[in-house]
Amino acid sequence: MNIAVDGMGGDYAPQEIVKGCVEASELIGSNDIIYIVGKEDAIKGELKKYKFNHNKIKIVNATEVITNEDAPVKAARAKKDSSMIKGLSMVKEGMCDFFISGGNTGALMAGSLFRLGRIQGIDRPAIGMTYPIINGRRNLSFLVDAGANAECKPKNLMDFAIMGSIYMEKVLDVKNPTVGLINIGVEEKKGTEVLKETLKSLKASDLNFIGNVEGRDIPFGAADVLVCDGFVGNTVLKLTEGLASVMVGQLKSMLMKSVFTKMGALMLAGELKGLKQKLDYSEYGGAPILGVKGPVLKIHGSSSANAVKNAIIKGMPIVENNVIGIISDAIAAREDENASAEQEASEDEQQ
Repeated sequence: MNIAVDGMGGDYAPQEIVKGCVEASELIGSNDIIYIVGKEDAIKGELKKYKFNHNKIKIVNATEVITNEDAPVKAARAKKDSSMIKGLSMVKEGMCDFFISGGNTGALMAGSLFRLGRIQGIDRPAIGMTYPIINGRRNLSFLVDAGANAECKPKNLMDFAIMGSIYMEKVLDVKNPTVGLINIGVEEKKGTEVLKETLKSLKASDLNFIGNVEGRDIPFGAADVLVCDGFVGNTVLKLTEGLASVMVGQLKSMLMKSVFTKMGALMLAGELKGLKQKLDYSEYGGAPILGVKGPVLKIHGSSSANAVKNAIIKGMPIVENNVIGIISDAIAAREDENASAEQEASEDEQQ
């Protein structure tokens, strides 16, 4: 498998990107190759710090960089020799199987659309994000959309549910995942007209839909796949991130208050480390852009080498399990069903 990685995307590029690629190269197969795309001299300088198998890591020179200050659509169109656009082009041209970037999210979304195109039947691609949970039947849920689409139609939310379910099963290895629609109440009459209409469609589908899910139930694993528009999804993620930081800070403060609490902290060190690891986004790989005709993963802009490594390793099942093809078939089948239903309805009216 050939993996393209944006060597210049992120706050700590290329240092952490290169380090993560080196660490991942020790875990991938003998025939797998990681292509680091970016300014050749800078990447070579970082690679000199490590011992690695030179057959597993290659450099692809790119003279431009898309920054977070760049206007996303303009940059995606104009900076054709940037590490991001060049990496996406490698996927389109079949040189690489999937692409990873920690760069400008808007530009990555725009570039994915321009270079790879939408899956037929998908109006709006979405970003999926793993959501660590504590007390649920799984270690995590999968939230779609995490911020790409602030406003959605029922069809878009239905697409998100289908794509999220396939990703959860084929990549995160959760069989027959439950699907929940994030709403202000569990009752079917709650929410906007868009949510009410979406609920009807989800109930009529073959998905394992369990109904509406309230925000307070999300951290407890209310559903394996959480469906919402990008405005709600991004708010949920940012609020959770902020609360987690506050709680960890308060816990540290409490445990450092006295000799006795410090002794307790030492006794709980293993458990606390496990909790921190469970809540660490870097352990779960990248966030897929679902709905485009090629595997693309977005990693956090401040990703460490560990996050880069995990994005590479945990992104490989997307290709191995033909997730893009399965999504394409599922969306096409639903489009055919809708067309047949409309045809039948039209014939009934004529009669």
